[in-house]
Amino acid sequence: MEPTEHPIRLTPSSNRLDETNFKENSFRYGKRANRGIGKNMSETEVARESGQGLFLTPEGFATLHAELDNLTMVKRPEIAERIRESLQHGEFSDDNSELDEVKFEQAFVENRIGELKAIFSGASVMDVTQIPTDHVGMGSLVTINDPEFGDDFVVRLVASVEANPDKDLLSSESPMGLAMFGKVAGDTFVVDAPGGVKKYKINSISR
Repeated sequence: MEPTEHPIRLTPSSNRLDETNFKENSFRYGKRANRGIGKNMSETEVARESGQGLFLTPEGFATLHAELDNLTMVKRPEIAERIRESLQHGEFSDDNSELDEVKFEQAFVENRIGELKAIFSGASVMDVTQIPTDHVGMGSLVTINDPEFGDDFVVRLVASVEANPDKDLLSSESPMGLAMFGKVAGDTFVVDAPGGVKKYKINSISR
């Protein structure tokens, strides 16, 4: 008998990699550009406002912390030195596009540093032993069957700030993440993807 199909819950879930379809990957993994910009609140802001906090995997925390260290200790001084030396040697004029490019890079770096600091201000590192295996939750490693292609794939459900399709890290904010959150092994779920409605089955859940 085919497992009972449950309605989508308004909480996290994931989707299968399709290297030939960028839109599908973006849909599945919820990778965002320019996070924190615009009218909608970012996941970090929502976590801070709700008081629930943002949960990161140990690997995700280490990766983001390494990025912050590189930006503050390497990139920021590099850019400042480039501007200082160029101004001292008169390489930049007021209408020099090169100066504009460096200042743009500086603004980008400072914005990203601010984003990362905001993430860490409201983030907690997951206790690996607390990652659920009886249902799909934050940090769960989920083996999913795609009946359309007849194969299995594995994703880990994570906060959107550490989502990465190249590493099979699925955003809990993505449509697939929302659709499978709370499901148990044997459950099926459907996702309204750009290419049409797709159905998947959860084979197993682990840490």
